[in-house]
Amino acid sequence: MVAGAAACSGGEEQDDGVRLSVSPGGGGTALRPDSPIAVKAQGGTIENVTVSAGDARVEGDLNAERTGWRSRWTLEPGETYTVDATALGEDGRTRTVRSRFTTAEVEKTNDVTFEGPRDKETVGVGMPIVMQFERPVKDRAAVERALEVRADKSVQGAWHWFGDQEVVFRPKKYWPAHTNVAFKAHLSGVRTGGDVYGGQNYSLAFKVGDSQITTADEDSHKMVVKVNGEKARTIPLSMGKGGVEKYTTTNGVHVAMSKEDPTVMTSSWMGIAPGSPGGYSLTVYKSVRISDSGEYVHSAPWSVGSQGSANVSHGCINLSPSDAKWFFDRTQRGDPVVVTGTDRELEPDNGWGYWQADWKDWVKGSALKRPVTTAPLADSATVTAQGGGAGTGQGGQDAEGD
Repeated sequence: MVAGAAACSGGEEQDDGVRLSVSPGGGGTALRPDSPIAVKAQGGTIENVTVSAGDARVEGDLNAERTGWRSRWTLEPGETYTVDATALGEDGRTRTVRSRFTTAEVEKTNDVTFEGPRDKETVGVGMPIVMQFERPVKDRAAVERALEVRADKSVQGAWHWFGDQEVVFRPKKYWPAHTNVAFKAHLSGVRTGGDVYGGQNYSLAFKVGDSQITTADEDSHKMVVKVNGEKARTIPLSMGKGGVEKYTTTNGVHVAMSKEDPTVMTSSWMGIAPGSPGGYSLTVYKSVRISDSGEYVHSAPWSVGSQGSANVSHGCINLSPSDAKWFFDRTQRGDPVVVTGTDRELEPDNGWGYWQADWKDWVKGSALKRPVTTAPLADSATVTAQGGGAGTGQGGQDAEGD
C-alpha cells in the first residue's frame, strides 16, 4: 500500500520567512496507525491545523508557544489522511503546507467488552468502569493513554490492571451523587502488543444516581440503608452461619453487580450435585449479586424466624420477602454494600470488590503509576440515563445458595 504524494515535498517551507514542517511528510509506504502526526513552526506561530480522513477529524494539541502541534490519539488503520497546516511568520506573512499519507491495514485486532457500566445506565456511587480485552495486552501503558474519562464534577481516579486482559477505573472516593460521566476508549490503531492493534474506538455515557450506601452488620443482624446520607430503612437480616470459611459472608465493601429475579441457586459451588445427599437447588427471588463467590442479598422466607437474631445462611444476606422487594426495587448496579463483623475478608478481585484495595496500592496497579483527574464534560455529553437495574434472568447457577 503506497501513500499519496505530499502537496509540499517534505512538508516544509525553506525561505526566509516562517518554516513550517509536517511529519509524516507523505509519500512512501503505508505507516503504522500508531504513528503520531506532528506540525512544527520556526520563525513564527501555528495558526491552524486540520487533519481529516473523509468526514472524520483528528484531534490534536497545540503547545503554549504555538510552535508545535501533535495528534492526541492513534489513527485508524487503512485510512488516507490529509494534513493542512498554516503558520504566521514574524514578518507577517503566512505559510501553508499540505501532507497526505496512508496508514497500514492491520490483521489482528484486540476487541473489548464492558462488564460495566452500560451506555445510558443510571448507576450507584461505587460503579467501576470494567474493560475486558479479547487478547492479552502487552503494552498496557499505550492502552491507558488512550482511555479518557470526563465528568461534570471533578473526580480523581485511577486505572488498575488485573492480569493482562482486564483494566478497571475507580475514583479515589465514591462518585459524587448525580454526576454525569462520559468515557471514551480511543483504541483503534493502538498497538496492544506485537502485531495486534485495538480493533475500534468505544464510547459510553452514564449517570450516577442517588448515593445509596448499605451497611450490613453480622453482629447486630441488621442492615442499614442510607440514601443521600439519610437513613432510609433498617432491615433485619441473617448472614452466613460460619463454622467454615465457605459459609462465612465476606467482610468489606461490596458493590451491587446485577439484579436477578428469579435466580436458581444450587449446591454445585460446594462440589455437591443437586439431588445428592446435602445438595440443593433453590429458586430465589429479588436477588442482588454482590460478589463472584456467590453472595447475594435476596428474599429468604424460610429464614424469617432467624432474621435479626441469628446467622443461618450459606453466605448470602437473607431478608424477608417484603424487605427484599424494597431493597431490590431501589438498588442500582454500583451501589455499595458494606459488610462488617465477619472474619472472612473480601478480595479486591472478587466481583467488584475493587474498593477493598488501598488507594496507593490501587494506583500502583496502573501501567502509568499515576492517578488521573476527570476532564470537564461537554454539554452535549450530558446523560439521559435509563433504568438502574440489570434486568432479570436465570443466572447464578453456581451461587452459594441460601
